[in-house]
Amino acid sequence: MSKKFEMSMMSELKFFLGLQIKQTKEGTFVSQTKYTKDLFKKFNMQECKGMPTPMPTSGHLDLTKDGEPVDQKVYRSMIGSLLYLCASRPDIMLSVCMCARYQAAPKECHLKAVKRIVRYLIHTPNFGIWYPKRSCFNLVGYSDSDYAGDKVDRKSTSGTCQFLGRSLVSWSSKKQNPVSLSTAEAEYIAAGSCCAQLLWMTQTLKDYGIYVKHVPLLCEMKVLSKLLTIPCNILELSILKFVIISFEITLPKGTLILSMFVPISNWRINSPNRLMRKVFCRLIGELNIIDASNLE
Repeated sequence: MSKKFEMSMMSELKFFLGLQIKQTKEGTFVSQTKYTKDLFKKFNMQECKGMPTPMPTSGHLDLTKDGEPVDQKVYRSMIGSLLYLCASRPDIMLSVCMCARYQAAPKECHLKAVKRIVRYLIHTPNFGIWYPKRSCFNLVGYSDSDYAGDKVDRKSTSGTCQFLGRSLVSWSSKKQNPVSLSTAEAEYIAAGSCCAQLLWMTQTLKDYGIYVKHVPLLCEMKVLSKLLTIPCNILELSILKFVIISFEITLPKGTLILSMFVPISNWRINSPNRLMRKVFCRLIGELNIIDASNLE
């Protein structure tokens, strides 16, 4: 970069915009430990007991019009702080985004759910993302959906994550705009969103001289294929057409985005009913979320 831009090398990067960066011979660790502990003090929760998961197994919230209202400013401040923390903590992404839907008129149950997330952070204050060195440069995407999970409008939630080799580089949890009438439709929308992100990433890598032709997108379409009695290759073409129409994207000639479909029931990155302690710990391990103490 110094050949193209005027820049000075001050020292090794260790802290940037709230992100703590630790570089070792094996890889790079990114966390927000200091920011997390400051958050405990900000909301006077440093003495609270930790929790092993960010939300209970029945984690879906409701409007609960009869509930006791809470201070909107405090609630929004907590949501804003947690959203910034998601930059290095994808394990709380779904929980925080779910609580963020009720900022207009938060109730006591919503505040309790937010405090549950903070208590999970108290249990895991040193967690961050590990980026190992000498990893292959294969781009892989994962998608999942929580069919009709929102109790208010019955919309589904899409969950996606993208890996570059063994490094998690992008993730999202977003409520879908349309109301899906079937599990297949919800999976289509989630896969389409993930596919659009993968297309953007392949183009970005191309700008750096890295050309990726085949990008696997792993989802549960093989299960849908059996349910709908449609061959997987037909489903691939169907989803590609869905992506092109929905996101107004032109696929480069010869680029195969959906090269593999496999069931990922063990990869439920977006379903609250799977947030059992052992399963959740295994999944965040697959996302390369580790404790900073493991690096010492």
